[in-house]
Amino acid sequence: MSAPAVEAELDAEAAQRAIEHCYEQGWSDGLPLVPATRPLVDRFLEAAGRPADEIIGHMPQVDRTVTVELAAINAAMAGCRPEYFPVVLAAWEALMRERAAKGGGWQSTSGPAPLIIVNGPVRGRLGFNSTGGVFGPGFRPNATVARAIGLIVRNAFGVVPHELEQATQGLPGRWSICFGENEEDSPWPPLGAELGVTGDAVTATLLRTCEYVDNRHTSDPEQLLGDFADTIGRSGSWIFQHAGVGVVLCPEHADLLAGAGYSRSDVQRWLAEHSGRSTEALARAGKDYAEKGVRRPGDGTPGDRFQRTIPEGAESSILVAVAGSRTAGISMVVRFFADWSGTAVPIVAAAPADAA
Repeated sequence: MSAPAVEAELDAEAAQRAIEHCYEQGWSDGLPLVPATRPLVDRFLEAAGRPADEIIGHMPQVDRTVTVELAAINAAMAGCRPEYFPVVLAAWEALMRERAAKGGGWQSTSGPAPLIIVNGPVRGRLGFNSTGGVFGPGFRPNATVARAIGLIVRNAFGVVPHELEQATQGLPGRWSICFGENEEDSPWPPLGAELGVTGDAVTATLLRTCEYVDNRHTSDPEQLLGDFADTIGRSGSWIFQHAGVGVVLCPEHADLLAGAGYSRSDVQRWLAEHSGRSTEALARAGKDYAEKGVRRPGDGTPGDRFQRTIPEGAESSILVAVAGSRTAGISMVVRFFADWSGTAVPIVAAAPADAA
């Protein structure tokens, strides 16, 4: 079809009016929305193969629920393709397993950001970015699946900035952190498989923030892990007695550790044992004492004890994933808003009609 013929079929003015209507209704997160027509939403429901009225989430403090159809409408408005919708549903289920996401996490003064990690062949089939720039923009599935979660929270739960959302400053990645694990360049089994789900899967939690560890300087695995431990243990990250964390390793760092004989669980154990701060260092920040789980100035107890970021016996609570490219030794510490369920959710799409 020639370009003039395509232009003749499109009504740009009508599209603009539809986009402005979405803004006027307050549905938008600030960016233009795709108008969710009935035929488009039906295609999303068909891709999922689940009842439109199935309830998939409830926010008790405002007594609001999310159905599969409401999720489909918001995924369509976010710019997802219908075939992305099973991933959106799996990501939503994974987040609903998080204690904070089922409680007041969406309304927190921290303004936490969902972290969504995709495993399995679906990454290539749908075009999820797993390599260079995974925490950044530029790929439709990564951007729109994460955005769909934000629109569901906004439009189904009613968590709108300056109203139910109470973030003091919030995070720039609030609704944008979704990527595939780089299974091809990882020295370890896929994260989803290690959590018990073979094939297409989603792991998710809520984050307080993400912090670079840029280390191109050493080939010593303990020096590298010590750099991560130093970032993990910084006093500014602690408001509770402990502070849950994960690491998203670039392939270069993962290979260095695996080449030295470290498994994923070895990395978790080393970081759990070595990440923390001394009582003296915490006292300088007024955080050397924990009462009812909340940090505050201490009671003058002498000594310079080492306080672990991760409590003893909780090594498996550290998420370890591999993503990014081999361009440099740059990895990311991801700091949990509360805790992580440590589970993965299978991505289940409707069977093709001719397979029935």
